Parts: sequence; C-alpha cells; structure tokens
Amino acid sequence: MKKDADNEMDDELRPEYDFSQLVGGVRGKYVERYRAGTNLVLLDPDVAQAFPTEDAVNEALRLLMQIAQRQPANNPVGADE
Repeated sequence: MKKDADNEMDDELRPEYDFSQLVGGVRGKYVERYRAGTNLVLLDPDVAQAFPTEDAVNEALRLLMQIAQRQPANNPVGADE
C-alpha cells in the first residue's frame, strides 16, 4: 500500500484553500510581542460600560490596590488572637 495515496483521501481541506498562492507571510512576525507578554481580560458588559477604556480600568484597579494596602490584614475565622 502506498501511504501518499491514503493521505490524499484523508485530506479534509477544501479545494479552495490553495496555500501555494499565499505570499508575504513572515515567520515569527509577532514573536517579540508574545515574549513580552500580554494580559487580556474580557470584561462583562456591565463592567465594560462602567470602565469604557483601559485607562479607566487601570485607574480603578490601582485605587482598589491602594485601599487594600491600607486595610489591616483579616484574620481567618477561629484564628488565635
């Protein structure tokens, strides 16, 4: 049995996907951005409405961090005092 003939029958790509016609692709085009890291967070619609820009979200989170740092640490229930 020829393996090439079997693989042709198993090909699930549609005939209109002709990758030989693709030009201009650059390998690793976004590798530096990937290595730098990106944090994406999907906001629920009601939150996105209250904080429509990334600056608004960052400002609110920074304020929350400041408030949290000012609060005394909470002791767990039943912890020795």
